[in-house]
Amino acid sequence: MDDLALHAAALAARHPGSARLRHAGTSRAGTPLWLLSVGHGSRHALVVAGPHANEPVGGATALRLAERLLAGPPPSEEEADITWNFLLCLDPDGARRNEGWLSGPYTLGHYFRHFFRPGFTEQPEWLPDGADRAALPETRTLLALQDELRPFFHCSLHGVDVGGGFVELTRDLPGLAQRVAHTAARLGVPRELGPYDTLYWPSLGPAVYRIPPPRRGDLAAAITEAAVESTWYHPHRYGTVTAVVEAPMWGVPAVGDGSPAADPETFLRTVARTLRHDTRLLDGLLARLRPRLAGVLDAERLLAPVDDYLLVSPGLADSWDPDVHDPAARPLPACDTAHLTALGISGRRVALRTAGLLHRLATAAGPATAELVPRLDALIDGWCTDYREHYGARWIPVARQVEYQSRVVLAACRLAARRPPRPTPPPRPEEGRPRSGEPEWGAGTAVPMHRE
Repeated sequence: MDDLALHAAALAARHPGSARLRHAGTSRAGTPLWLLSVGHGSRHALVVAGPHANEPVGGATALRLAERLLAGPPPSEEEADITWNFLLCLDPDGARRNEGWLSGPYTLGHYFRHFFRPGFTEQPEWLPDGADRAALPETRTLLALQDELRPFFHCSLHGVDVGGGFVELTRDLPGLAQRVAHTAARLGVPRELGPYDTLYWPSLGPAVYRIPPPRRGDLAAAITEAAVESTWYHPHRYGTVTAVVEAPMWGVPAVGDGSPAADPETFLRTVARTLRHDTRLLDGLLARLRPRLAGVLDAERLLAPVDDYLLVSPGLADSWDPDVHDPAARPLPACDTAHLTALGISGRRVALRTAGLLHRLATAAGPATAELVPRLDALIDGWCTDYREHYGARWIPVARQVEYQSRVVLAACRLAARRPPRPTPPPRPEEGRPRSGEPEWGAGTAVPMHRE
């Protein structure tokens, strides 16, 4: 995480007239949250990297976009009126807990054995309804920036561990689906035509989906209806378009196959049955592991997402199973190859993430849990082999991930800039927060770094 700030500081030093780096906030562990701004236009684009701890591509994309803007040809008149603001990492504390796999090797087994993502309520992009709706300092920082900048375009940079690329929007951007298709084809990145995240959302074109307006729901529903509890809709009152841009790490071609699937109901039963079996298995391993974790550093942080995954998995399995699902409550997902492939990947993903977190805990506990490590190793290896051999998952080089994501962000921003501006309502009492008062870092200014 320090490298992102150092690189951004170097950019600001080389381009003191065009780029500024400032301290926008501080994480729970005291890590600075840095905002790199490029340009001096009256309209603001806010790009948020690192909202999920295990998705590092956004930080590299933010720097790539900043470099491109600073080194590229003079912008058009319309683009010259844009100030780009890059929040380099929204969850730096969580990102540090993924550093074990960031230097490679880039294998699925290495990734899942070093996987970390906080529990649902500790993910800073979520905005739970209630008295403590902005309890996390990272969330408060993001909300303050949204209220300060009132961006016409707000972009959240995400990474799909296994699958394909897609975009989610709070407002339609006609023409974006064609630009995503062109970029994906040029770079050999599969488009995800039926993502698990958007199973019940309206489509705005292939691999582009409309985020529904916020509404209350249970925890299992909120996983696929994240706008219920997210910061994506907070700047909606300013006429903002929010785009969530997903770039895959391991690509699976079948997520882009819209052809009818053979015997979809059997496939759905199998996926549901497999998830229930894996959940029972992992639940048993957790029961053996939990009592032996006294003194293990960060055990509670690692256990929180495990408990979340095991809590929601049975409900997810039931929602996919034709023999259990209530069609009156909600129809089953579309039964083409793309949708079914995404469901199969998602069921495996829940199990693999849980197994990876348990592996970290068992390894950290030492001799007290040594007999559980080989069992977890076997599970992780077997399930990763299934991803590779059954689904054809293949690593996409980092440079290609970044190029894909940066091109999609630029395309979405340009389309958003063409939308007619909406009147900005007066600030509410809790809005219109003053700037943080932190210094801006430019040429010749040392940037203090904090290590956790």
